[in-house]
Amino acid sequence: MKRSILAVLLLTFALSSPAFSGTTFVTIGTGSTGGTYYPVGAGFAKIWTKYVPDMKADAQSTGGTVHNIQLMEKKEIQAATMDNNYYNAYNGLLKYKGHEHKYLRGMLSLYPEPVQIMVAKGSGIKSIKDFKGKRISIGAVASGTELSARELLEAAGLDPDKDIKGENLGVGDTGSAFADKHIDAAIMLGALGMGGVVEPATLGLVEFIDISDDIINKVIKQSPYWFKFTIPANTYNGQPNAVKTYAGPNIITITADMPEETVYLMTKAAFEHKKDLVTISTNMKSMTAEGAKNIMIPLHPGALKYYKEVGAIK
Repeated sequence: MKRSILAVLLLTFALSSPAFSGTTFVTIGTGSTGGTYYPVGAGFAKIWTKYVPDMKADAQSTGGTVHNIQLMEKKEIQAATMDNNYYNAYNGLLKYKGHEHKYLRGMLSLYPEPVQIMVAKGSGIKSIKDFKGKRISIGAVASGTELSARELLEAAGLDPDKDIKGENLGVGDTGSAFADKHIDAAIMLGALGMGGVVEPATLGLVEFIDISDDIINKVIKQSPYWFKFTIPANTYNGQPNAVKTYAGPNIITITADMPEETVYLMTKAAFEHKKDLVTISTNMKSMTAEGAKNIMIPLHPGALKYYKEVGAIK
């Protein structure tokens, strides 16, 4: 009798487990909580959980793109928001030389992310070359911001490890560091209006500076996924003039081994409930099916199925 009861209990447990229930668990890696990636990623997770049958999705705060790539390689997350460094990772370029991440697949193109340079008000810093010897926030360790900051500094003729006092601060911590006068400037990579930039600007702690054309051209020549970008005047408090910089697209990647039908439904749900994402960040207005053409790695077959279905890709 006891053996029969135990057998029934074991069978009940087994049938209720994910393997038998058919539930698909998806974790989307995002970025630090002070940026745009995390709330937008949480928005995607909510949509997928609600509208994709038998899916349970959640968002994980991470160090950003580079960290997300590491987590995807370890299969700890299945999807991720990523800046342009996804291209380098897939192709084994720059930091990833000799280590191609061919498991990455494109899913959704989101919005442009400009490099935004903030300097402490009254610091006297007028250009990137004035960063020499200064305390500069270059992004969290293992973030796309750090990799992009290093690329920018090198293009300006500065050694990131010797010529500046680099501070590995996340988006939120960077704003606090300006308030505490712990840094002189920051190289930020992210959507216009992200909290870590809005906060110090609103408090009148920072000014914005241009990146010179010669540096922009050098960066774009080295990494063709960048494009020239202008931050419109008055985007931030105390920013009366337009700011010259450059930007790159960001995307959502997904692992190649995710089932085609699952990714198709995830992609479809994202566009059908886009308004929920726009509520989180107005930058999400830029997410279009046609934008998938700008993803510079292979699309997941499930995503491609959706884009062909709606006529965005022939």
